[in-house]
Amino acid sequence: MTKQTKVSYLDESGKLSASCKHKISDAELIKGYKTMLTTRQVDDRMITLQRQGTISFAMSSYGEEGCVVASAAALELGDWLFPQYREDGCMFWRGYTIEQYVHHMFCNAKDPILGRQMPNHFGSRELNVVTVSSPLATQIPQAAGSAYAMKIQGEKTCALCYFGEGTTSKGDFHVGLNFAALKKAPVIFFCRNNGFAISTRVEDQFASKGIASKGKAYGIESIQVDGNDYFAVHEVVTKAKEKCLAGKGPILIEAVTYRLGAHSTSDDPTAYRDDAEVEKWKKRDPVLRLKRYLESKKLWDEKKEKSHLSKVKKEIDLAIEAAKGTPGPALETIVKDVYFEVPESLQKQYEELATFFPEG
Repeated sequence: MTKQTKVSYLDESGKLSASCKHKISDAELIKGYKTMLTTRQVDDRMITLQRQGTISFAMSSYGEEGCVVASAAALELGDWLFPQYREDGCMFWRGYTIEQYVHHMFCNAKDPILGRQMPNHFGSRELNVVTVSSPLATQIPQAAGSAYAMKIQGEKTCALCYFGEGTTSKGDFHVGLNFAALKKAPVIFFCRNNGFAISTRVEDQFASKGIASKGKAYGIESIQVDGNDYFAVHEVVTKAKEKCLAGKGPILIEAVTYRLGAHSTSDDPTAYRDDAEVEKWKKRDPVLRLKRYLESKKLWDEKKEKSHLSKVKKEIDLAIEAAKGTPGPALETIVKDVYFEVPESLQKQYEELATFFPEG
C-alpha cells in the first residue's frame, strides 16, 4: 500500500511554509483564532459546571478546535453541517452566541431541543447545523442523502459530515460512503482522527493505516491533512467543495489531530495514556500555532489576547446567570412535537403524569 501524503504547512513555531499558496484574509484568520479561543473557554467552563453538579454532562474539543473551525470557515452558511458532538466551534463560527449554547447545555426552556437530548447535542436550523444524535455514525448516511437531494435540486451547496475515527468501525460509515460514491453526492466526509475511540487507540481499532485508505476502497478521493494546521485544513476543505460542486462526487478528509482532554466528563484518560504523550501533542496545539503565526504578522498580541479572553469570560458569566434563571421546559414538551399528532395512548400517559406536576 502506498503511503498517504499528509498536507501540512504551518509548523509548531507558527511559520508558514512557502509551499502554501492558499490565501486566507487577515480578517478571517483573526475571526478563526478568536472562535477557537472562545470555544476553548466555553468548553472549559462547561466542564467546571458539570463537576459542580450544575449541568449533567459535558464534552470538550480541547486540541481539536483547529480542524473544526477551519473546516467550517472554508464553507458558506448555505452548506449543511452534520456534527458528531465535538464540533461546537462550527456553531460559534456561524454566529451561535455563547448564551444560546449555554441555554442548550442547561437543557432549559430556551434550549432549542427543550432538553430532549443530552448537553453537547447541539444544532441550529437557522445555521444549517443538523442536531447531534447520540448513536455514532447515524449522521453519515443522513449527510450523504442530504447532499444527494442538493444535487437533484441543482443547489450549489454541499454537506460536510464530521465524525471520529472510531466511528469508521460502524456500518453506517460504509453504507454512507458507498451511497455517496455511487450517486456522486456533493458531501465531504470529515474524520477527526484524534487517536482514541474513548479509551481504544487507533491501532487497536483497525489494521488499516489511518482512515484515508478506507475512502479509496469506495472510489472516493481521500486526503490526509494535519488537523492542527488551520491553513492546511482550510485549503483541503475549500478544494473539496469545489470538486463536489463540479460533480466529481464525495471527498473523504482525514484530519490527524489529538484529543488533549478527556473523552467526556464521564472519562478518566489517565487510565489509558501517560502525561508525556499529552505534553508532546500540546506542542502541536492548533490554537498556539495559529497564535504564533498571527503574532509574527503583527496581527495579534497579548493585549488583544487579554481583551478577547476578558470579553468571553464576561459573556460566559452572563450566559450562566441567564441560564440559571431560566426554568426547565414545560411538561407538555415531553410529548409535543414528537409526533405530528399526539397518539391517544401517549396523551393519556401525559395527562396522568400532569396530575403529579400541577404547575406544569
